[in-house]
Amino acid sequence: MKKLENYEQILNKIKEEEYFLLYVSMNNCSVCQVDMPKVEKIVNEQNFPAYYIKASEIPEAVGQLSLFSVPVVILFYEGREIHRQAKIIDFGELNYRIEQII
Repeated sequence: MKKLENYEQILNKIKEEEYFLLYVSMNNCSVCQVDMPKVEKIVNEQNFPAYYIKASEIPEAVGQLSLFSVPVVILFYEGREIHRQAKIIDFGELNYRIEQII
């Protein structure tokens, strides 16, 4: 997963890419650190484009994307959010949703 540094990069990905996953974490979040490799494994196996951000580094994204807790996984397809999981990520469901997009 590649790190996005600002909100403009997120908007560009939404406009430019047909589909992708956005993983949102926070510093000092132990669940985020445990879940990120699991999400990475799924996207790598599916060859699915994925990016991550640290919510504390991009406060504009927190408000614009309605991020109330972390970790958050958001799937975008054709410029729209089509699936979101927050706090407790169901990896089986996430894999299923990615397969639906592909």
